[in-house]
Amino acid sequence: MKKYLESTVVTTGLAIFSMLFGAGNLMFPLQVGLDSGDKIFWGLSGFMITAVFLPIIGFVGMMLFNGNYEAFFNRLGKPVGTMLTCICMLIIGPALAIPRITTLSHTMIAPFLPWSWLSAINPSSSFVFALIFLGVTFMLTYQKGRIIDILGKIIGPLLLLSLCIIIIKGFFSTGLINHTSATAGTVFINNLQRGYETLDLLAALFFSSIVLSVLKNKIGKQTQFNPHQLAIIGLKAGMVGVSLLGLVYIGMGFLGMYHGAGLENAGNQGELFRDISFRVLGAHGAFVIATAVLMACLSMSIALAAVVADYLHNEVFQKKISYFGSLIIVLLACVPLSTAGLTRIAELTSGIIIYVGYPVLITLTLANIAYKLLGVKMVKIPVAVTFVVALASYLW
Repeated sequence: MKKYLESTVVTTGLAIFSMLFGAGNLMFPLQVGLDSGDKIFWGLSGFMITAVFLPIIGFVGMMLFNGNYEAFFNRLGKPVGTMLTCICMLIIGPALAIPRITTLSHTMIAPFLPWSWLSAINPSSSFVFALIFLGVTFMLTYQKGRIIDILGKIIGPLLLLSLCIIIIKGFFSTGLINHTSATAGTVFINNLQRGYETLDLLAALFFSSIVLSVLKNKIGKQTQFNPHQLAIIGLKAGMVGVSLLGLVYIGMGFLGMYHGAGLENAGNQGELFRDISFRVLGAHGAFVIATAVLMACLSMSIALAAVVADYLHNEVFQKKISYFGSLIIVLLACVPLSTAGLTRIAELTSGIIIYVGYPVLITLTLANIAYKLLGVKMVKIPVAVTFVVALASYLW
């Protein structure tokens, strides 16, 4: 049984890594290295705080609530909690995250596709690609109980292997270091903010619920576990996943520093990973690059679609529409924005969601952890003050 649990922790940890390593994670750490240059230490330090530490506290917070995000958000009051949950589901679903993943996949994979009607210059290619990509997401997601195994045993290892090949090869063929005139403080702050844009705290909160739900069914078939023991197993898996995330970020940051010179004005961030990877591996590395892109984007697309579909099934439709039907609705709703282009979606990401919504979510998470561990009941006032200050700062 001990070996079974250890195997479950590793498999689930790889699944969590692949869940969190999605569209933004391919482009943001490379941008950190490119922009930070010789001040890479300061750039990665700022980025790791918001892109790695925040997901950790997200997992801790939600595990303390046994994966019950309704109870987590309803500490603000049921009306506010329900509204906030709904907004979060829109952000991680059809209003932002899944379309961003789909669009980035198309941007980066289009050159590898053999069909002329899917070339990057074809105006309809994004629509056709979106249908294919979201269709594959559906096929890998409609059986919710298999998601952890698919991510942890297939997609996660393939993603980690392909990224390691690129990173290791990059260290053996280092180029010129990109120097920056910015101060260390400026580099730190800029990349602290860039870490927000991964939206990984938001993802970690809701992925925890899926992880615990699957673990209950999976481990429950072997023996009886109480919620506390399940939370500990889930938390261990979360630490494995987030640790892998941090190590990969560091490697990719150095890739950006050593191989990003001359790419400062790339058409969009989605092309940065592709261009740097080609510099490192050459044309013969196309298969490895395409594998990394597909695995990264599919993994997060699968996890997000499952979370939002589960929410629709249980909370919105009150189980009157099946999980299967809810999943179809979610993915169809993602199609329109998936054809808008990466630049447009990036504009949506960098606005009020990041600079107002994220500070509120951070404050709520910290308040809930303090409530569970220290018995501190105050939550509404800190969240309200954070919202007012963040909104005022954003508007002014």
